[in-house]
Amino acid sequence: MPIINRIAEFQDDMIAWRHHLHAHPELSYQEVETAKFVAEKLRSYGLEVHEGIGGTGVVAVLYGQEESRRSIGLRADMDALAIEERNEFSHRSTRKGVMHACGHDGHTTMLLGAARYLSETRNFAGRIVFIFQPAEEMGGEDGGAARMIREGLFESFRCDEIYGIHNWPGMDVGTFAVKAGPMMASGDSFEIEITSTGMHAAQPQKGADVVLTAGHMLVALQQISSRNTDPLDALVVSATQIHGGDAYNVLPNCVTIRGTVRAFSPAARANAEPAIRRIAAGIAQSTGAHCAVNYEQQYPTLINNEDAAQTAEQAAKTIFGKVDTNPPHTMIVEDFAFMLEDRPGCYGWIGNGPDDNGRILHSAWFDFNNAALPYGASYFAALAESRFE
Repeated sequence: MPIINRIAEFQDDMIAWRHHLHAHPELSYQEVETAKFVAEKLRSYGLEVHEGIGGTGVVAVLYGQEESRRSIGLRADMDALAIEERNEFSHRSTRKGVMHACGHDGHTTMLLGAARYLSETRNFAGRIVFIFQPAEEMGGEDGGAARMIREGLFESFRCDEIYGIHNWPGMDVGTFAVKAGPMMASGDSFEIEITSTGMHAAQPQKGADVVLTAGHMLVALQQISSRNTDPLDALVVSATQIHGGDAYNVLPNCVTIRGTVRAFSPAARANAEPAIRRIAAGIAQSTGAHCAVNYEQQYPTLINNEDAAQTAEQAAKTIFGKVDTNPPHTMIVEDFAFMLEDRPGCYGWIGNGPDDNGRILHSAWFDFNNAALPYGASYFAALAESRFE
């Protein structure tokens, strides 16, 4: 498969960059050393570099050999996760409780590789805006994408269109997937606080049992996807936390349920919040407890622009050969969706190899596959050059 020859020549350099980033992970909005590393590389390539964008973000601009008003944005995320790494290889995380368990070290490296190659060739007209985003894992309006946009990213660095990629365990290295329309789910969060007076476990008749109330709610919430949503729409409601109680012989006065809602259709998403509020209120009333519901919309559905998806597909074919244009939907969310709400663009998946032995996203055993680095860098480069022909 035609990896760009020049990029293949400095693959060892890219591996060294990624190993450095993997060994020194930083959480959302703490990517100080990561941003410094990225900025230094970009400056060494002769790019115009801007730091502190959206907190700890880095933006670099590269101008082509010919003048043009066209401007394309290429984005990678930089932050790590609060996970204690279990791998024992030489480049494992040196920071306790923090690791690159989602491959952002690889994403950053691939875009740095593309920047190096494009700075050498400048085989395009117009300009390329390289966006190294912080805090993708924080998500929602507080996350890096929304903050960069809110603080004027596209006003200061105009992008006619914008592109990004994510590594995908389970897809072979050297493969690529993309499609127009919805590709990744919206993501919302909810919290239900159930309260009563609390009482002795031997005297449940003295008040409302918030633990029992919570149990009924956990089961009833599943009717939202099974009975309150169009069967042709994909929606999942997952209670991921339940907190309450301190002693085996005390019925507590408060239990808190937290969880997430994922959807593709705007109708299904819009229906979820009132359904959660209705179910929680009804069950609390039936047991005599009180409840308060907090619901936050966090991530929009990631929707690829049709023209941009075709552009991405054609660029990917020059590197990968065949491209999967009908990958399955995933309920995983991605804050690049905010950028796609603001600018036409496209997000694709690049194969990261087998997903066995814990090599899955957000796993303590995850590691980005070095073999994918030249493919991703070549894709970014081919994409950029194809937009200026």
